[in-house]
Parts: sequence; structure tokens; C-alpha cells
Amino acid sequence: MTSDRVRLLVVMDPIAAIQPAKDTTLGILLAAQAAGFELWYAELGDLWLRDGIAYGRLTALEVFEDGARWYTFGARRSERLGALDVILMRKDPPFDTEYIYSTYILDRARDQGAQVFNRPQGLRDMNEKVYTAWFPECCAPTLITRDMQAMAAFLREHGKAVVKPLYGMGGRSIFVLEDGDKNRNVVFETLTEYGQRYAIVQRYLPEIATAGDCRIILIDGEPAPFVLKRVPDPADHRGNLAAGASAESRPLNDRDRWLCGIIGPQLAAAGMIFVGLDVIGDYVTEINVTSPTGIRELKKKHGIDLGAQLIGAISRRLGAARGPAP
Repeated sequence: MTSDRVRLLVVMDPIAAIQPAKDTTLGILLAAQAAGFELWYAELGDLWLRDGIAYGRLTALEVFEDGARWYTFGARRSERLGALDVILMRKDPPFDTEYIYSTYILDRARDQGAQVFNRPQGLRDMNEKVYTAWFPECCAPTLITRDMQAMAAFLREHGKAVVKPLYGMGGRSIFVLEDGDKNRNVVFETLTEYGQRYAIVQRYLPEIATAGDCRIILIDGEPAPFVLKRVPDPADHRGNLAAGASAESRPLNDRDRWLCGIIGPQLAAAGMIFVGLDVIGDYVTEINVTSPTGIRELKKKHGIDLGAQLIGAISRRLGAARGPAP
């Protein structure tokens, strides 16, 4: 059966378990549905490769702006992923081997005709914490290492530092240490598994306590006009909504624009169409490419529909890929 409507598949965690009022993926799907897209749904276990061909078990999807009933499923079918127009990869971290394997399947789907966002190769290449190393002029002093003595030396140099693993999300396993903290060795041991895993150490940026951990949304390289400002609870260091931070906002400023001007074009050129830059003070701390969030909060505060803007950007890319009508 063929359709003139754009066929969009979302690959995500179970939709039944989301928080609909806050969920960015739902916001994107609502915008796609409003634009006339035909929606399909799959989880990682629904994707496979057979003789080089990417396939999926797809479920027809309809979404609603309703906190009690935000989706319904329709017919199920198995088909080649390359026959779809658009695939949105919205699986949350952890960025583990299963995630990596799924990007190989999505790469084959892209080779076979589907537009995949964000681009699978970029999802593999751009670890959200490590990829800041490609933009050192935009970042505070940062060390990525397995060496616990090097971590201790970095902490002595800067006096206070943030230590976190290279995987995960939502503020999990993030520690703030001061020089002389008697827990520092056990933190280094835990995060590196006694020197067997890489971890990241960054100079502590005190602006997080007042200016917050700010999320800049980039759509095809261009920043949204407002920034989601996540202010930690007074009893916590972490500027993550999942860790209890409060959601505020502020307009984009000149420093934000400079950071976006350096980073945004390179991400867009690599097919990373929807990205969240985490900024504390003047510095980027993470480049979120797997499953950035924040658009629902900004819509509530300012009425800007970033989901619709993303669907517009996808439509333009789809049109460019198809070429002019005959």
C-alpha cells in the first residue's frame, strides 16, 4: 500500500512509560502528526538485519495532547526500513553496545532510502561528553582519562571539579569534589573501575548555582531564541531536571550565539539536525545528540513550537533529497 503522506518511524523507549507533559519525543510526534505525517513506532527489539537489508516490525501510531491517553496503536507490519521516508532515532542513553548495534541497522536503512535523524554515524562518533574535545575553545578545562593519579592532579590544579562517567544521562553518577575531599579516591575508583574505564573531569563552574545549567536547542545548526535554564536544588549540585533541578528560561545571549556559531554548522553538516548544547556560564559542558530534551518546557514558557520547527527542517531536508518535482 502506498501513500502520498510522509511516513515517519520513531525508534524510542516504550511510549507507555513516558511522562507525556514533559516528553520531547511526544512533542515532536504531535508536530509531525499535525503536519500530516503518517506515524509508525518501533523499539530497538523491533529492528533487524537480514542479508544486508534493514527491517522493522512497525506499529501504526496516533498521538494526543492528553495526560491520560497520549497514544494509541494500530496495525502492525514488518517491512524494509529503507522504504520509509524518515526515521527518528529517539532512544535514550545509556550509549552502550546495543545502542551502537542499532545504529548499524539504521545506517543500512539510510543507505537503502530512508532519511535518518540524527545520522547514525554521528550518533556513534559524537559521544556527548567526549565530543566537546573537538571544540576546546568553547569549553572549560577538561580531562578524559583512566589514570586516577592524573585525575587527582587535575583536582589539585583547579581546586574543585566535576567527575562523571562517559555514558548515562539525567545526572546519574555525577560527583563534585574539592581538593582534599577524603572521598575523592573512592569516586575515581568507582567511575574508572580501578583504572579500567575512561571518565571525564571538568573544572567546576560556580555559575551553575545562580545561572543554572542551560540547554540550548539547535535545529539544523540554528539555536532556539530561548534557553532552558535548569537550576539545581539548593541541596544538590546537578542541573538536571531528572535530578530535581527547577526549569526556568532566559533569552539567548551573545556568548550563546558565539558558541552556536562555532559548533552548530559542523553538527548540521554531519546530519545532526536536533542537538542540545549544555552550557554553564560561558562554557559548553556537553553536546547532546542522542535524545535531547527541553522543547516541551520552552513551549509552555514562551509558546515556541520547536517540534514544529524540527519537522519543518526535516521536511526541507527530505525535499532536498528527493530533488525538484518533474
